[in-house]
Amino acid sequence: MNVELRHLRALAAIGDQGTISAAAVALRISQPALSRTLEQLERRIGTQLVERTTRHLALTDAGRLLHERAHLILNQLDDALVEAAAEPRPLRVGFAWAALGDRTVPLLRAWRGQHPKTPVRVHRPADPEAALRRGELDAVIVRTSPSPHVDLVSQELYQECRLAAVPEGTPLALRSAVRLADLIDQPVVLCSTAATATADLWPRGRRPRTFQVANVDEWLTTIAAGDAVGVTAQGTEHSHPHPGVTYLPITDAAPVTVRLVRPRTPTHPATSAFVDHLQKVIATTGPKPEAEEDS
Repeated sequence: MNVELRHLRALAAIGDQGTISAAAVALRISQPALSRTLEQLERRIGTQLVERTTRHLALTDAGRLLHERAHLILNQLDDALVEAAAEPRPLRVGFAWAALGDRTVPLLRAWRGQHPKTPVRVHRPADPEAALRRGELDAVIVRTSPSPHVDLVSQELYQECRLAAVPEGTPLALRSAVRLADLIDQPVVLCSTAATATADLWPRGRRPRTFQVANVDEWLTTIAAGDAVGVTAQGTEHSHPHPGVTYLPITDAAPVTVRLVRPRTPTHPATSAFVDHLQKVIATTGPKPEAEEDS
């Protein structure tokens, strides 16, 4: 098909930026040149990748698939060039919300002491699993069930209890623990980057009013201001303390499973060593990790 790297870079930029004009700016080329490159790519593979009108641009199903694979190929190429230059590349680990809670810093410090030539860099992208599939990360820590993907492996690490996040100084904040029913009369704020809490936690017909905010800062501020309460996993209490928010155990909510997801074929030579290190740290601070399972 004679597809070139410039074609993949063009599609990657268009999918990321959402418009031809913004993608052209990101690639530092003209809009007509980018449009010609996209049209050439579509002709060479024989399918439409982008639906575009004067007011709308969206990737087709084929475009979304190739967009993700284009990122993977380009990132793999960048990694290969770094390795060919004999430069150590950090192991990139992503998370969506709270990493490993109070285990995070001990884990990273112990790794640095034992593997000083292989640094670990942590990242918090909007969608860690998508970043993993694109080759931007080598492993991700999630608190949701990963989507089925033949190229990924999911491993259960441990479970966390759920917490209620309530405004400081309110009657709820004076309790030592709460039940889900205690939150029904309160608005419940949900964070779009942490899908561990939904209205489905409550029985149908006995659900609170919910609304969503874009990120953890808005979530915490909304609760601290007294506009709502929240439900989250235990790791949040350590990773996101707030002077206006009190965290309380929820006694009747199902726990949250913390998982490590990584490519079936490792993208970094230290991946296996990091997984072993992770399991050892968890074994000394909590329940023994579960056996590996395919996602």
